[in-house]
Amino acid sequence: MKALSLFSGAGGLDIGVKRNGFEIIWANDIDRDSCETYRINIGDHIYCGDINEIKNTLFRENETLDLIFGGPPCQGFSVAGKMNPDDPRSQHIWTFVEIVKKCQPRAFLMENVKALAEIKRWEPIRNELIIAFRNAGYMVNFVILNSSDFNVPQSRERVFFIGFNGNSNIIPDLGRMIEPYKRKSPTVREALSILDKAGTGNNRNTCNAKITIAPNPIMRKSPYAGMLFNGLGRPVKIDGFCSTLPATMGGNKTPIIDEEALYNRQENWIESYHKSIIEGTDPFRYQDAPKRLRRLTLQEAAILQSFPIEYKFSGSQSSIFKQIGNAVPCNLGYAVANMLKDCLKSSELEILIKQPAQLRLVA
Repeated sequence: MKALSLFSGAGGLDIGVKRNGFEIIWANDIDRDSCETYRINIGDHIYCGDINEIKNTLFRENETLDLIFGGPPCQGFSVAGKMNPDDPRSQHIWTFVEIVKKCQPRAFLMENVKALAEIKRWEPIRNELIIAFRNAGYMVNFVILNSSDFNVPQSRERVFFIGFNGNSNIIPDLGRMIEPYKRKSPTVREALSILDKAGTGNNRNTCNAKITIAPNPIMRKSPYAGMLFNGLGRPVKIDGFCSTLPATMGGNKTPIIDEEALYNRQENWIESYHKSIIEGTDPFRYQDAPKRLRRLTLQEAAILQSFPIEYKFSGSQSSIFKQIGNAVPCNLGYAVANMLKDCLKSSELEILIKQPAQLRLVA
């Protein structure tokens, strides 16, 4: 089956699609380092540049496509950003719609931040998206998925708009459809066990951003929320799942991990410190963190996004951190693409995806 990749980045979603036997015949991204990473690992079919300047080359007559997929830039919708609907990057969702409408693949998959599916201020845009896809001839719905349900050691929620060419009055029950494709995820400790100690062997690319204890910490019930340290780098839960890895990693927004807890199974200093403050001890004032605390390495971040250990990234360290943080976790991409593959191979597609409930749209 033939697929077309938009806003491909470093190829996280493409890896999952390719593993399911799709032939990706064309891919695109505007970031040169991401394109080079893609070219090295996946193939030469990626074209670097502004999609709006080259999209007309895709509109070919009588060419059958099975799948169009991608994750348009999400900064304008993200709660981590300015939530600006006029952010030029936010307009790329409509570019995606336009290409689907003109190319008419058998199915499409569009990934974005959870906020686009949940926040009230984006409801008109959600509805407009659904209507646009329906008017293009697609049975469409959206679903929020958490990577930790799909063999990824990271609690990372994203929305997936998924559609199938056919009776646009049918609403796919995506939550039910994806359920059989869920897989248990390893813990951070289990996932990182394939790497050598930070700074050695296959885990050499360390992040040297200083870690300083916040003199006035923002406390939450969990030591892995709030702000115990200056900067926005959150502590990593070693025997669980880490929080969402941001594209802004590389400096003081890079997640923090306790080496003694990771390598020697000692009591986690972050948990102990958090507990002491909760119990009434004054927080440390203007002190550097213990030497046992450090930032995630590039290789660790890539593994926590479920990139293959042999994956090669191109560009500076900050560029690679950005590529990793922007990616769809490969194993999550694999699960969704696996569902799509099975649906497209089904001779009773409409029966397979049908649900009685109606999707409420607000005019």
